[in-house]
Amino acid sequence: QVQLVESGGGLVQPGGSLRLSCAASGSIFSIGTMGWYRQAPGNQRELVADITATGSTNYADFVKGRFTISRDNTNNTVHLQMNSLKPEDTAVYYCQMSVVRRRSYGFLKEDYWGQGTQVTVSS
Repeated sequence: QVQLVESGGGLVQPGGSLRLSCAASGSIFSIGTMGWYRQAPGNQRELVADITATGSTNYADFVKGRFTISRDNTNNTVHLQMNSLKPEDTAVYYCQMSVVRRRSYGFLKEDYWGQGTQVTVSS
């Protein structure tokens, strides 16, 4: 099994910063793309940013220039540095990883999700 544990959410004033982290543990052979998604009340879950195994990044237009995604392959961790936060960034943030596990018959690739961490931007 694989577990993803997130940390770093909280309450911050507009213009402030937060850093989210997500660590994977368990029976892991390798990890492909890692990403961060968010879901605000009444909205669908949406992609914030993702990063491939080779370090290529992709950002939603609404966070470009403000958020930075990074990964630590040694520790199976992904981070999201969020700067210049706005009230509209308020949401539950979820990490997602594409994990490859070794099985008796070969390799299995599955997507795993973290439990979510609340980010609230308010004065």
